[in-house]
Amino acid sequence: MSSHPVNGARGEVALRVGGVDLVIACEMGRLAALSTALDCKSFIDLYQRLLGAEVAATMAAIQHLTVKGDAAQAAQELRLTDFAACKQAFTAALMHHVGEDEGKADAVGEGKTATKTSPSRSATG
Repeated sequence: MSSHPVNGARGEVALRVGGVDLVIACEMGRLAALSTALDCKSFIDLYQRLLGAEVAATMAAIQHLTVKGDAAQAAQELRLTDFAACKQAFTAALMHHVGEDEGKADAVGEGKTATKTSPSRSATG
C-alpha cells in the first residue's frame, strides 16, 4: 500500500491521503504536539477529536503524526473521502500503544502482587 517502509513494532501505520503515501506514529512527543496544537485538555479529548473525523484534528494529526512522507502535500490533497482511512490509521496507531501499555501494566501488576504477598507470607511463615 505505502511506498514507505512501515515498522509495525514501533507502532507505525501506513496512510494514503489523496495521492500521498504517509507513515504515521503516535509517539508521545508527537501526541503532545498534536494535543497542544488542538488545545486538548485530556487524552480523551484528543482521542475523541481524532476518531470523530474532525477536520481540524485530522489535518493537524497528519502534520504532527507523520514520520515518513510529505505531510504538507497530504494536508493539501486531503478530501472528505480520505477521512475513513485517516480514522482507521489513527485508531491503529493509538491502539498499538494501548495494547503495549496493558502488557506493561500486567507485568507491573504481577511484580506488585509478588511484593505485596511477600511480607504477609513471611509474617505467617
